[in-house]
Amino acid sequence: MKNLHLKHFLPALLLACAQTFAQPAAADAAMSPARLKRIDTLLQQYVDKGQIAGAVALVLRDGKPVYERAAGWSDKEAGRKMTMNTIFRIASQTKAITSTAILALVEEGKIGLNEPVGNFIPTFMKTTVAVKESAGTMRIVDAKRKITITDLLTHTAGISYGRDSHIEKMYEAKGLGPAAGFGWYTADKEEPVCETMERLGTLPFAAQPGEAFVYGYNTDILGCVVEKASGMPLDEFMRTRITQPLGLKDTRFFVPLAERDRLAAVYATGPEGKIVRAAEGSRGQGHYVDGPRKSFAGGAGLTSTARDYARFLEMIRNGGVLDGVRILGPRAAQLMTTNQSGALHSTTGLGFGLGFQTVDRYGASGMAEVGAFGWGGAYGTTYQVDRKGRLVIVLMLQLMPNGTDIQAKFSTSVYQALMN
Repeated sequence: MKNLHLKHFLPALLLACAQTFAQPAAADAAMSPARLKRIDTLLQQYVDKGQIAGAVALVLRDGKPVYERAAGWSDKEAGRKMTMNTIFRIASQTKAITSTAILALVEEGKIGLNEPVGNFIPTFMKTTVAVKESAGTMRIVDAKRKITITDLLTHTAGISYGRDSHIEKMYEAKGLGPAAGFGWYTADKEEPVCETMERLGTLPFAAQPGEAFVYGYNTDILGCVVEKASGMPLDEFMRTRITQPLGLKDTRFFVPLAERDRLAAVYATGPEGKIVRAAEGSRGQGHYVDGPRKSFAGGAGLTSTARDYARFLEMIRNGGVLDGVRILGPRAAQLMTTNQSGALHSTTGLGFGLGFQTVDRYGASGMAEVGAFGWGGAYGTTYQVDRKGRLVIVLMLQLMPNGTDIQAKFSTSVYQALMN
């Protein structure tokens, strides 16, 4: 034994170490297969009860799918089943992609986060605010300061969708607010988005810049800023700088005519919680196939698939890069997903970054961990990215208005399957 040296034991030692580290990674066993099956049951229950027509659910762990399911119907009346390839109107989930476009231009020095929006859209150089008074009257006052790019990214510019009772008639007269579906809809407009946003700048807003979280046209304005700063239409910028490099083939403002059958039908929660098919037009099926295709709404205009959108989110989760394709630098991605609005958005543990709602306290958004971020869309789509859980969670459906609680229950059903 005295003649044996370390070199005799080294191969066996290395083999033992290799076997130790070759054991299944924690991520491989992180999601309980038995518990994941509960999601199947959940989705099917909503379909069987007639509360939704169908849905697509996708969960990524470390960028790899651990759960994929298409349930129910994409068009019940036509007899078309939901598939993983189904296209959805994602409405306000467009905001995250437009915000990414803004951050990309910030990194190039073409836009400053604290720069006045008026540098790009002249009607925003001097804005006004409509103050609602107790007697039901209203007075218009000057804004205390200029609206900045950051104000728009965090929805703290004071700009609503123009459906506030004291300003809606003024907005309607300009083709906005009540004249635009539920306020955010522009897919039927015969004019480019910058013309609409320039007109918006002449109207009074709902609050002073920086004083309140007001959800509204903020990201549509940013879409126009992208066009002005880049010198190209928003759809072209998104395609060449974000969707095409990432391989997002189905993320577009309008669906090609040849692919109309891939677009899910829109339903609404009707009497007794049962679905009814939504009407045609701006408050229902929309103009995403047969529309004029002229208005690229950065706030609510895109269509996409679950797989496309999850891939976009994985790029953000990964610090702005995916499969060797870098869209943003790590610091820009961190800015987007960290609370930049203090307590203006919420005092219950939720914040808002430069494009995403953030979770700042465990329990503020179900079981999502601190550092998670997400949002959703008016047609019922929703998503969450959980950094600590290394998860991307996407649920796609087309239900507007949505009178169900499927979104919260789906989120819980994903987290209850997470074992570490």
